[in-house]
Amino acid sequence: MDVDVAAFRALEPLCWRAPSAHNTQPWRLDHRAGAIRVGWEPADTLPAADPSGRDLWLSLGAFVETCLVVAADAGLRLEYVADHDAEDRRVGWLRPSRHRYDTPFDAAQVRGRRTHRGRFSAGPDAELVAAVDTVARRAGGTARVVPEAGRWGRLIRAADRHLYADPAVVAELRSWLRLTPGHPDYHADGLTDRCLGLSRAEATGLRAALAAYPVLRRVGLPRLLATAAGDPLALGGTVLVLVGPSGMDDVARVGFGRVLMRTWLTLHAAGLAAHPLSQLIDAPATRAALGSLLGVAPDRLLHVARVGRPSGPAPRSARRLDDTRHAPG
Repeated sequence: MDVDVAAFRALEPLCWRAPSAHNTQPWRLDHRAGAIRVGWEPADTLPAADPSGRDLWLSLGAFVETCLVVAADAGLRLEYVADHDAEDRRVGWLRPSRHRYDTPFDAAQVRGRRTHRGRFSAGPDAELVAAVDTVARRAGGTARVVPEAGRWGRLIRAADRHLYADPAVVAELRSWLRLTPGHPDYHADGLTDRCLGLSRAEATGLRAALAAYPVLRRVGLPRLLATAAGDPLALGGTVLVLVGPSGMDDVARVGFGRVLMRTWLTLHAAGLAAHPLSQLIDAPATRAALGSLLGVAPDRLLHVARVGRPSGPAPRSARRLDDTRHAPG
């Protein structure tokens, strides 16, 4: 029994709606006899900002889950078989299955899911938090609400200063920013001015500041950039943390990327969205503080996001494979 390659290829533009850090879209599919290899492209990873590969493995897992949801909605019977090989840059295979993948989600929810960096009118209620936590617990983890998250603005600024103080991280960020529609990859990947919620003046100012970074870094530019980024917690919502089990390896983190995608789709199905705040666990000091607050080892913190009900529509992020051509009219 082989994969219907032609049928799956037609679905791939929608599969690419999976989330990834900086919208780098690192996943790659290789169609082989009887199966589809799921791998990654090193040029689309973030070695400076993500040295442990945490965000890479989560994004690959989210991509796998997206492929399974989209295939199931189209009537294709696929399963994922983990087969991690760092030398081959492979995490596993999509193979034919006797059964349709069992999921409550569909292709329309994959297409409609957005990252929302704007204002939230309300956070999730207790029932929805419990539903998200159930999704995580089925995989051995948990989803935890950060208490009194509004007081964490200073930690957000500290995490941002840590990010902007590292020239390698800033160079990486700059390479994935698309701050003007004239950028050649504006409609393909990366972080656009629209998705970041920047006005034309703000986008121009950020471009100028980053261009001057080598000169101004030593005279306080990281602190200035962190201050200019503002406090996303002031825009409402609830801070939700995905916590994994102890002793996770890369294979387990890919598995939790699938869990992360299911939690995001659970939120989306309820009319909510998420705004990732990865800097809180990228910076050692704020990661330790968050772990201490939640009473868990810092290395178990996998993902942090502000979640809530969007006050308005969020822009659609770019994809190299554009599924709008395949969307129903």
